[in-house]
Amino acid sequence: MGPAKKINNAAIEVRGLAKRFGEVQAVAGVDFKVLPGELFGFLGPNGSGKTTTINMLTGLARPDAGAIRIEGIDCIKTPRATQHLIGVVPDESNLYPELTGFDNLCFCAALYGMGKTERRARARELLEAFDLAEAADRRFAGYSKGMKRKLTIAAGIIHSPKILFLDEPTTGIDVASARQSRQRVAKLHENGTTIFLTTHYIEEAERLCDRIAFIVSGRIVQIDTIANLVQPVREKHVVHISCSNGFRDMLGGLTEAFPRLTFVTPEQGVVRVEADGPIHVGPLVRFLEDQGIEVFEARKIKPSLEDVFIKITGLAAEVMRKEKEKRGGGR
Repeated sequence: MGPAKKINNAAIEVRGLAKRFGEVQAVAGVDFKVLPGELFGFLGPNGSGKTTTINMLTGLARPDAGAIRIEGIDCIKTPRATQHLIGVVPDESNLYPELTGFDNLCFCAALYGMGKTERRARARELLEAFDLAEAADRRFAGYSKGMKRKLTIAAGIIHSPKILFLDEPTTGIDVASARQSRQRVAKLHENGTTIFLTTHYIEEAERLCDRIAFIVSGRIVQIDTIANLVQPVREKHVVHISCSNGFRDMLGGLTEAFPRLTFVTPEQGVVRVEADGPIHVGPLVRFLEDQGIEVFEARKIKPSLEDVFIKITGLAAEVMRKEKEKRGGGR
């Protein structure tokens, strides 16, 4: 966890935030606060309103209704007044392909009014921190996806902002780059930066965040700490059974044969079994096999934030991840 939070003052305060695109209500009356120094996660399925919200918070989109305050400043009345306080890492890079990595960082620093000597030193420092020093003089267009993502994060923090907005920071990059980016985010958090993070990787949010808001269809359905969100599901006993197609037709029979158990199908080929007490796997497997269902695997699992997400949204995290990667980015 990061440093102690100031409970009385909000770094970010949002009330009644709403945005419509034609017939689509992208964000529908959202309310939340982010405390100074907090790492606040914003999770939801594709199309839930995550990026639209972050765009309104950072001045890239104007709300139809609602209020936004950053460090107490009214961002609706004075949208540019907080620009020096915030850093933004969009879900797709906004850097210049024809410029080198070093020149991109220096250009971004100049936009924030940093002097030549300061911005060059800061650019070199960040290139070293993100293991990009050897690529400093290469054009951004020739960078790999992971390198591009790391440089985009570096550009977002070039001016050492008090508040950082990160939209899907590790989407579509290699494991090593993602790990390094998460480590950098955690370090910023430790040093007191307030971070607003959207992600579709549940395990990433569980590892990094202080609190999490779940947004579904433009509405926040729950906000709480990781510990409070996970506690109810950790009191449950859970078994995942992987089996052949046809098991959905057996759900009624399973419920009748095992009335103390709850059965759901979070994704194709998986039956999730929940109970308040221990679950005996053998009778379940025998029942399914007697009905002609082939069972590939049955395992007891320790519930996590992913289970909370499934319960709240009705959408399996793996399904959301595949959908996101297939579309190459979401709103």
